[in-house]
Order: sequence, then structure tokens, then C-alpha cells
Amino acid sequence: MRIPAHSVCTAIRDDIVAGVYERGSRLTEELLARRYGVSRVPVREALRTLEAEGFVVTRRHAGACVAEPTEQEAADLLEMRMLLEPLGASRAAQRRTEAHLKVLRGLVRLGQERARRGNSEDLRSLGSWFHETLAQASGSPALASMLTQLRHKIAWMYAVDAPANPVESWAEHGAIVDAVARGDGERARAVTALHTERSTIAHRLRFAGAGDRPERVRNSQHPVNMPSLRH
Repeated sequence: MRIPAHSVCTAIRDDIVAGVYERGSRLTEELLARRYGVSRVPVREALRTLEAEGFVVTRRHAGACVAEPTEQEAADLLEMRMLLEPLGASRAAQRRTEAHLKVLRGLVRLGQERARRGNSEDLRSLGSWFHETLAQASGSPALASMLTQLRHKIAWMYAVDAPANPVESWAEHGAIVDAVARGDGERARAVTALHTERSTIAHRLRFAGAGDRPERVRNSQHPVNMPSLRH
């Protein structure tokens, strides 16, 4: 069975974000093909996609390597998110479906319940799911794709502290959904802008400066079994 290139791409991207492949380390087609149990063809296609996304660069005499973004490039990503997240919320207020609202309200209920109980273990994944759904509700596949890519790259470059007040953070999620449900695009944009600005404070850069180019590859944080990869 031929493994789709997008599945290989997802596996490599996830491992880059998780730090399995460190910044500047080489990514040889042979090693990757062996690691993920595929031929070199889908690996080659995946590397091209990851280069277009900014996770990989091609260097003379070295081939494909994990990119080494600068502090300014990392800061630009947060600024882009602060512009695009509110735009997505505003669009969602006009284009959301009842299915989107049902999922968003369910996530807010779960998030608020866990925040009140002081159970922060699931809050990060619930928050990611919330913002992913909100982006999809914008009705713009291009915008949703761009926001997803931004989240991946931000997760790669930044460690994120838990909110100082998770109850307040999830109250903001609830206010966003209320505005989206009413079709109030301006309110949705304003509340999301405030929420995104506050959450940005919790981001801490994982690196300082360009740094060296380590060759070490850590053990994968999850078993790579191609048939079970996310699609």
C-alpha cells in the first residue's frame, strides 16, 4: 500500500514541532524513509511541502535541514496570529453553521468546567480544538489553513505557560462564541483580539538567536505507525 505524502508530511512536521529533529539538523531522505517505513518518493514530496511551510530549508552541500528561524521571524508569527485570529472570528460570526456552534459551545462548557475545578491537564488541547473549530467556522479554507500552519509553527518556536487565570481565559472563549452566535462580527473580532493579545504574553521563545546547528536527533515522542497517522 502506498503511503500518502501528506501522511508522511504530518509525521515529520509533528516530530519537528516536538523537537525530535532539532533546529539545523539534517533530514536525509534515506533516514526518513527508513524511520517512517516508506519509500523515498513520499519523503521527497513531504520535504518540499515542509520547505514551502518554512519548517525545512535546503542548503548547499547539506541538503534538507530543519529551519532555524530568527527571533524576529518568531515574533512576526505572533503578530500575524493577532491579526488573523480576530479576522477569522469576524468571518465566523457571518458564516458559522449550527454544527460549528454546537462544537464551540461544547468546548467552552468543558473548558469552563475544568478551569473551575483547577484541572488544567486538558485545557491546552481543548483550547487548540476551540481555535481550530473557530477557524473552520470562518468559511475560508485558505484562512483556516493559514491559522493551522501558524499554530504549528508557534508551537515549534514557543513554550506556552498555563494561563494565570484559566477561568477568565475560558470566559473569554465563551464571549467569543456568544458574539459568533449572535452574528456580531465586530464584537467577535474585538473579543478575540483581546484574548489573543493576552495569551501572547504567556509565550516564551524556545531559543535565543540563531544558535548552533546540532545534529542530534532525539527519540520520537510518539510511535510512528503510518496507518494510524492523522489525516
